[in-house]
Amino acid sequence: MQTKDNAKIFSGATPSEIKEDLQLLVNFEDKGVSAERLETMIKEKLVPHLNKYNHPHFLSMFNDFPEEGAKIGAELALDYNQGVTDWQVSPGGAILEELCIKALCNLFNLGVNSDGTFMYSGTYANQEAIYLALHWKAEQEGFDFAKEGLKGFEKPEKMAVLTSIDAHFSLKHAVRMLGLGDSNLIALDVDSNRRIDIRKLQEKINKIQEKYSVFCIVTTTGTTSTGSIDNVLEISRICKEIGAWLHVDGAYGLAYSLVPEYKNRFKGIEKADSVSWDPHKQFGIPIPNSILFVQRKEEFKRMAIRSDYIYRDSEIVPSPGLKSPPSTRPFSALPLVASIRYQGLTKIQDRLRSPIDAIESVYSYLENDLEIELCNKPETGILCFRVLNEKISENQMNEFQKAIYDKVNSGVHHSISYTTLDKKAVLRLVAIKPTDRETLMKTINYVKETAQKIIIGGLQY
Repeated sequence: MQTKDNAKIFSGATPSEIKEDLQLLVNFEDKGVSAERLETMIKEKLVPHLNKYNHPHFLSMFNDFPEEGAKIGAELALDYNQGVTDWQVSPGGAILEELCIKALCNLFNLGVNSDGTFMYSGTYANQEAIYLALHWKAEQEGFDFAKEGLKGFEKPEKMAVLTSIDAHFSLKHAVRMLGLGDSNLIALDVDSNRRIDIRKLQEKINKIQEKYSVFCIVTTTGTTSTGSIDNVLEISRICKEIGAWLHVDGAYGLAYSLVPEYKNRFKGIEKADSVSWDPHKQFGIPIPNSILFVQRKEEFKRMAIRSDYIYRDSEIVPSPGLKSPPSTRPFSALPLVASIRYQGLTKIQDRLRSPIDAIESVYSYLENDLEIELCNKPETGILCFRVLNEKISENQMNEFQKAIYDKVNSGVHHSISYTTLDKKAVLRLVAIKPTDRETLMKTINYVKETAQKIIIGGLQY
């Protein structure tokens, strides 16, 4: 249930004011406090400073409060506190995770031999995907990457990952943590709607092939800046031609492929070697809840590490912990399973359809608005735009947009975000939960009114 329009998204307090309020909670003493006192302290000192993701005008990030069915599963998971590592630690948890992954693979049409593993975030899912790609490439070259590492490659400095200039920064984390470095992550130009430019991709490969060995191309189905969807099908063909692993970062956008009329936007996902997804975004599943899928379940054998006390070689039992690093993991499958069963697919599709339809409607409505410059044609639930004013020169536009962003968010009744596209600062609406054009336009109009006040008030921008 959403909060009212006139409610605050959060207290509006400054960092120093919040710190002063929260200090009481971390004054650890020899004697504890009563449960009633503790609950009162938390509600009075912390809760006002938490964002209300269910507020209709919280339109800045990919967060929402838990969906009702997910809460049922999450509360039970909390009660039993299962570490879903393998059969020994949680028989029911391990089996449910396996069954959930199998059902999801079928739901996303990933193929009969596909598999998946729950992760803590899309960042870790992307990192494991790059590791699997390196391991796979090493096998093509005749050595075991797990044993020899990067030094097994003839020229490790040549190993390159290609991805969009708009790709998530987690890919930079991935190459750094895997010992490749920033220079091995090569940015690709995008087309007019911020998708990987296929022609320029081919040109880039031809240009760098003597200096680099491209072992992986990462596409994004719903970039974090604009929600744009790369042409996965065409890039899958290029990957096949050059012998590269194809990873799809679907952390934000993959869910929308479940809506029948949007499915064609995601063509080619079934041809990817790996795909990441975050149910804790628009599905409203409690954080953390991310998944890494692979097209061939045997790929996960590269992750398996055995020990004497668990994951023993002689045991053939369900062991989710053999497919990804965390040896202690939450019961992530239960809230997701409970949510899907509670809602049913039809209601889920309606939930996913709503924000996209609303964003597309706002886009159409604003096309003739002389005060607004639209910066992307929405493919998912994100709209980027700039506020125009004849008193603001082009040289002042970036500072002007930043001033609008700061002023809007300081008002605590609306929350937007901003990003930079080709060095151009733009404002950004992110619609995750069900909404409509009227609700989104209230925020757009508030943004325009704020911009006008900045001009009239002569504020520094």
